[in-house]
Amino acid sequence: MLILLPPSEGKADAGTGRRWAPERLSLPELNPARERVLDALVALSAGPDEATARAALGLSEGQRGELRRNARLREAATAPAERLYTGVLYEALELASLPVAAQRAARRSILISSGLWGAVRLADRIPPYRCPIGARLPGVGALSAYWRRELAPAVDAAAGRGPVLDLRSGAYAATWTPRGELAERTVTVRVLHEREVDGVPVRSVVSHFNKATKGRLVRDLLVAGARPRSARELVGTLRELKHTVEEQATAPGRVRQVDLVVADL
Repeated sequence: MLILLPPSEGKADAGTGRRWAPERLSLPELNPARERVLDALVALSAGPDEATARAALGLSEGQRGELRRNARLREAATAPAERLYTGVLYEALELASLPVAAQRAARRSILISSGLWGAVRLADRIPPYRCPIGARLPGVGALSAYWRRELAPAVDAAAGRGPVLDLRSGAYAATWTPRGELAERTVTVRVLHEREVDGVPVRSVVSHFNKATKGRLVRDLLVAGARPRSARELVGTLRELKHTVEEQATAPGRVRQVDLVVADL
């Protein structure tokens, strides 16, 4: 099973180990594309037009330190992605507290989308950075469109013959779209909050807290040692783990969409 996750804006402040080495990253076929984005990001962040750089990266005037950090990415210390990303989803996933077997499964199965790196695995060492997928870099253009052209062969290969649990959101989800038979093996999840209003059940799409729900969902799968062999088995496994899952009708050759209904956030 391949599990696709978004990155988090929240990151560790600094790395703790050696400099970034592209040859050590997973999916090495992405390295030429990574190098182009890295060159463009470093040049933009180190350039004289700070206002343009901040606008391109969605930074406020008080976040100038993010530009200085980006400018030194090639010399910066690194940390494994599993310790670098610190946002809501990763806090709920609690990787460090997983049983050893579950941690190994996580490192095999999880792939994290990234505006800078395209995609990385949990054990890949990368430096702290600021490069949202919505950025537009000189010479590279819009990152969402850039990675949509570059990612497909690598992610298709990483998916292998098993199911794909796609928990990415927004523009990250647009960087890779499975096709045909692979789409039928892919499951996406929408989190719905159900509560009672005047005695009537009401559901609403969860925004911020959907990240924590997805983190707990992945944790449950890893702790259970789940090894579904198909999208159907994956959905069945979620139900066995006591998640309320409702599957939407989908046409052949399309991604399977499920709603995860929660009472508590």
